[in-house]
Amino acid sequence: MHSKLRQHGFTLIELVMVIVIMGVIGGIVAVFMKSPIDAYFDSARRAALTDVADTTVRRMARDIRKALPNSIRQLNSQCIEFIPTKTGGRYRAEETVAGDNTSLNFSAADTTFNMLGDNGTLAADQQIAAGDLIAVYNLGIAGSDAYAGDNTSVVSSVVNGTETVITIASKKFPLASGSNRFHVVPGNEKVVAYMCDGSGNLLRNANYAYTASSTCPTAGATVMANKIAACNFVYNGSDLQRNALVQLGITFTEKGESVNLYHEVHVNNTP
Repeated sequence: MHSKLRQHGFTLIELVMVIVIMGVIGGIVAVFMKSPIDAYFDSARRAALTDVADTTVRRMARDIRKALPNSIRQLNSQCIEFIPTKTGGRYRAEETVAGDNTSLNFSAADTTFNMLGDNGTLAADQQIAAGDLIAVYNLGIAGSDAYAGDNTSVVSSVVNGTETVITIASKKFPLASGSNRFHVVPGNEKVVAYMCDGSGNLLRNANYAYTASSTCPTAGATVMANKIAACNFVYNGSDLQRNALVQLGITFTEKGESVNLYHEVHVNNTP
């Protein structure tokens, strides 16, 4: 006698019921999982925006703090312009020996003077070099305005030593500094501007030909940051103590997430 083996399997109805039940369970799980996942991606997006915003504002603040005294110009709420400096020093006010031309002469055009200290001991990016500009006692007014070249002269050569000998293009500086100070403007970045272009970008422009314009030039500018929804720059000029304040307000936006940053940069405008 042979026993008959019965084979069992799923019917089509059972399979459909399983699929329906799994779909219901998956939908319920998805509802509970969606909010935490969305919250995670939102947090990651906000963190990325905050990181970009913080880096951008810090870069701007570092540049602005190095601005030549009284050179910051707020052209409009979207644009701020200034003359950067790489270093500074003190010039010899009196000659070592009468007639040796080691001091900076303010009564006539001069071509050479001694800086107190050795330029060679400065950091590489702060050392004075040919092509840089020497600026003395910039007040930002007619007759003493670095933008107009009233009180600047191009460096032609530098000889390092206990006292550094700096040779410049013949220049009669209009005013002497009360503390015998001068500033050095880098030859490859004579003017710097930060601006928002209205298309979501923050731009930085440098070493362009200066013009007395009410707008920042965008030609040749580089993009520092994007996803900019709004920006507002405010410059409060110097007070009696020669201090100034630059206020930076920038809003970054991406997929409905916004980060607002406000930063104040204190500027010492003592020339």
